[in-house]
Amino acid sequence: MLINELKKASMEALKAKDKEARAALSVVINKYNLMSIELKAQGKEISDADLVAIISKTLKELQDEKDGFIKVNRPDRVSAIEVQENTLKAYLPKMLSEDEIKEEIGKLEDKSIPSIMKHFKANFAGKVDMGLVNKVARSL
Repeated sequence: MLINELKKASMEALKAKDKEARAALSVVINKYNLMSIELKAQGKEISDADLVAIISKTLKELQDEKDGFIKVNRPDRVSAIEVQENTLKAYLPKMLSEDEIKEEIGKLEDKSIPSIMKHFKANFAGKVDMGLVNKVARSL
């Protein structure tokens, strides 16, 4: 599972004294553990798709944090956050390109926006930027 890779990378970052990578990985691992506890209470198992969603959400939070540091002119923190972002991006699956999205939309019978969005959310969660899907669908 992907969580095992993250834990291993976290230990390697700890040994290498890479504070930024370790911080980013620790945040994701902690969020994973919390979600795992919540899902177990509901009688469900956590999956790699859930972990990808956690990583994506953490990346968005880091982007917001970075924007704040840019506004207050803290280049040291901006560069530290960029290291954290790059560390986490390595664990995300390859995202679909615009051409791949167009090709997938072409395969669908119902090409209405809600139908397209539902299809991509169900089949490509974590592997596609839903904003990009919406933009491509509206351009067709």
